[in-house]
Amino acid sequence: MTIVEVARPTGVTGGVDTHLDQNVAAALDSIGGLLGVAEFPTTADGHDKLLSWLADFGTVARVGVEGTGSYGAGLARYLRRCGVQVVEVDRPNRQARRRTGKSDTIDAIEAARAAQGGRALGAAKTRDGNVEAIRALVVARRSARSTKIKTLNQIRHLGFTAPDQLRQRLAGV
Repeated sequence: MTIVEVARPTGVTGGVDTHLDQNVAAALDSIGGLLGVAEFPTTADGHDKLLSWLADFGTVARVGVEGTGSYGAGLARYLRRCGVQVVEVDRPNRQARRRTGKSDTIDAIEAARAAQGGRALGAAKTRDGNVEAIRALVVARRSARSTKIKTLNQIRHLGFTAPDQLRQRLAGV
């Protein structure tokens, strides 16, 4: 019989299901055993407590975060600044969710398993640098264009019911 030596992952892997006001985190040991699940507020203090909680179980190897481009952006930035590898985790599979149910706890555990098992290999969105600057400019431009169009339409529609003198002056606008 041949015994194959396989390098086992070391350290704690975290998974986070992110929301507007709270993050639900799960911790797995190096072989996928569930160490615990806890909730933390989405504040700077909450991010610190989440990382401390994970570190209480051992060295944090990586954390899978759901929604690093939206609700999880602040947490992902914080974890990266602390030297933790952050992995973008997609929403859980809908078929799997129907079989096992839907809860924040299950989603957090699934995020940790995806990060640990290699299903989630995407680098988390950084929300900084040139790409973020261009995104902010595009959003501002779209907003300005939309506001301009709405304002011109309002003026035009006000002109429909304006007194005759004013309607004649606004003709062509």
